[in-house]
Amino acid sequence: MSSDVADVERVLRLYFDGLYEGDTKKLAGAFHPASHLYSVGPDGKAADLPRGEWFKLVESRPSGKARNLARADRIVSIDFSGPATAIAKVECQLPPRYFTDYLTLMKAEGEWKVISKTFLTVTREG
Repeated sequence: MSSDVADVERVLRLYFDGLYEGDTKKLAGAFHPASHLYSVGPDGKAADLPRGEWFKLVESRPSGKARNLARADRIVSIDFSGPATAIAKVECQLPPRYFTDYLTLMKAEGEWKVISKTFLTVTREG
């Protein structure tokens, strides 16, 4: 189990780096090709974003690194429900947006990957 913890932490660090750097190759290393992102949209309805569409959004905006933004990535918790499933709660930021993410991970074909991301975004000015 300790190697699984280290492997999941590596995936989470790759996610943090990819998000901050706007690097979809790194994000692709963390997210399974079938993964989706979920949130509640401004209209109060559930929003479902496939990985490929999210990558296009990431590529279309200036990265946190390019904007020289501060990083405050944090793994809040990792919970394993068995040898091939886990959920991680993480926090990260691209000011003025601050995120709390619930990342569901699975170990398929010997590799841990994020299969879904459910997130909350809070916008704070100043």
